[in-house]
Amino acid sequence: MNIPNLLTLLRLVLIPVCVVVYYIPADWAYTITAVLFALAAITDWFDGYLARKWGQTTPFGAFLDPVADKLIVAAALVILVERHETYWLTIPAVVIIGREIVISALREWMAEVGKRSSVAVNMIGKVKTAVQMVAIVVLLSQAPGTTLGTVGILALQVAAVLTLWSMIVYLKAAWSDLRPQ
Repeated sequence: MNIPNLLTLLRLVLIPVCVVVYYIPADWAYTITAVLFALAAITDWFDGYLARKWGQTTPFGAFLDPVADKLIVAAALVILVERHETYWLTIPAVVIIGREIVISALREWMAEVGKRSSVAVNMIGKVKTAVQMVAIVVLLSQAPGTTLGTVGILALQVAAVLTLWSMIVYLKAAWSDLRPQ
C-alpha cells in the first residue's frame, strides 16, 4: 500500500460520506458535500501524479483509480438527478454514466485484443472530465432552482456534449478492431 493508492481508497470512502452529508437537512450540507467532492476530484489528479513521480504505479492502483473515478461521479449524478428532478440534468447524467460504461467495456475489449493503447485517455477526455467535475461541484453546492444551480446544469450539458464527442473519438480509434471482418 502506498500514498497514491491510499488517495484512491480515500475517494472510495468519500462516496458514502458525500451521499449522507448531501441529505442532511441543513443549509451547510450542500457546501460540505461540494467541498468533499472537490477534495475527491483533486485526489484523482494527485494520486496519478504522485504514482508516476515516485515510481509507485501498481496494478492495484491502475485497476482501482478508474473505478473510484466512475463510482464517485455516478453517485454524485444519481443524488443530483433525484434532488433536482429535471430532464435538463437527467439527460446529461444518463449520457455521462452511459458513456463511462461504453468506454470501460471498449477498453476491456481492446486490452483483450492487445490494443489498449489505441483507446488511451486523450485531451478531449481530460477537458470533459474537468468540465464535468466543475459542473458537479457547482451543482452539489446549490439547492435546486438557484441561479448558480442553473449554471451548473448548463455546465453539465456542456460536459455531456464533450462526453459524446470523446466517445466518438474512442470508438473511431477502435472501429477497425470492432467491425466485422
